Formats: sequence, C-alpha cells, structure tokens
Amino acid sequence: MRLDTPVRLGIQVQPQHAEYSAIRDTVLRLEELGVDIAFNWDHFFPLTGDPEGLHFEAWTMLGAWAEQTERIEFGTLVNCNSYRGADLQADMARTLDHISAKGSGTGRFIFGTGAGWFERDYDEYGYPFGTPGSRLRDLADALPRIRARWAALNPAPTRDIPIMIGGKGEQKTLRIVAEHADIWHSFVAPGDLAHKLDVIARWGDEVGRDVSDLVVSNELTRGTPDLEHADALYDAGVRLFTLGISGPDYDLDAVRGYLAWRDAKNG
Repeated sequence: MRLDTPVRLGIQVQPQHAEYSAIRDTVLRLEELGVDIAFNWDHFFPLTGDPEGLHFEAWTMLGAWAEQTERIEFGTLVNCNSYRGADLQADMARTLDHISAKGSGTGRFIFGTGAGWFERDYDEYGYPFGTPGSRLRDLADALPRIRARWAALNPAPTRDIPIMIGGKGEQKTLRIVAEHADIWHSFVAPGDLAHKLDVIARWGDEVGRDVSDLVVSNELTRGTPDLEHADALYDAGVRLFTLGISGPDYDLDAVRGYLAWRDAKNG
C-alpha cells in the first residue's frame, strides 16, 4: 500500500442539524486552517439526532464548495451509487472537477462512492432498496461505465479523478476496491488492517491490478483527539485520516488537534 504519501486530514462536514450558512462558513474555516479535504455525505435525512432535523443534499452542495474554495480537495464520504445513473454521476463529477480547477487548472474533486445502506433514503425517495448483494453488483457495474464516460466527455476531466471506495466486505467490496479504487476508506480497527490489506492484494492479483499505490483511509476518534489511536492507524498504513463533525455548531477544536498531529507526522 502507499506509505510514501504525506498524511492528509479530511473533515466530513455532516450536512445535518444546521442552516446552510453554517455549513458554508465551516468549509471556509477548514480551508483557512489547512485541512486537506472537505467531505459531506450522500443522504437525505439526518443519521444522528432528530431524524426530522435540518438536512441538505450532497451533490448540489459540492458545486458551491467547488466555487467557494481555492485549495482544499472535496467530495462525498461517500456517494450512494443507487441514487443516480452511472453516466450521470460521471458527468457530474467531471463538471465539479472543472468548476474547482480555477487558478491551478487542475480539479480538486475526489469521487468517493459506495453501494448505499440507509434504507430510509431509498424508501422515501422511491429507489428500490434491493439487497446488499444487489447494491454491490450495481456498484461493480457502474464503475467501468463511469470511467468510460470520463474518457468520452468533452471536455475531459482535468485530471484522473481519484476514486475512493468505502467498505470492508472481503468477498465483494474489497474486490471492487482492488479493481477500481485509488483510496480505500473503512472503519477497520488498526489490528485488523493488515488482514484486510492482504485480502485487497490477493484480489488485485486476481483482477490483474497492482494495488501498491492504494492509499488507505480511516476514521479518527471524535471528541478529544485520541493520538494513540491515530498513531496505531498510521503504523498500520493509514495515510488519509477523516473526522466527522455535525451541526449545528461544527466545533473545530478536535480538528485543530488533529492538524497539529498531522503536521508533526509530516515533519
């Protein structure tokens, strides 16, 4: 796995329980602080707290983030493949790539994606929920179409848009990771990462892809920074660290603590 890349910090600004103005201002503050990536999530309702609380949609929000920011990368942690056709997802991603390319000429969008899991989203918006297996098959079918659409679009993306895939299932998800992902995201404990990475490597051999450049991503502990846990993840090969923050206040104290830890790791 890719161990020579700098440690990066991504903050998931969960689009729940806050007015959009608070979300917008938080993204600006994260860029000012030096965070590497701003994420949201692709759901239609809050996942914690009041289930009927304030909430906003992911992809339209990302268009605003692409325009309002200058340096920070951004994306969904993660997109739900079920909600939009593969070719439409590709075109949306390419458009965000270009919107965010102002100044440098290179886009900053990261295409984080997964199979979906939150049944209420499906039921209330009229999408067939299926089974975990059917949703993973849909994701596996979508990714080659997305790549093919990127190759056909005019103008093409400004860069090879990084693909982040979330999940840890060994029989299906990690095969998809081995075949398509630039970044693998999970919540796997430090002691279990070596086994999962071995599974990915074996799937890479089977699908004919060298996975040595795969960047490993994982979730940091919320609240007071747990630097011992962060160190254990780092030692296990994680180089992209993510932290979720929720409205209405979007407290950035933990973000500052983890930024100091990141900077110390990067020397």
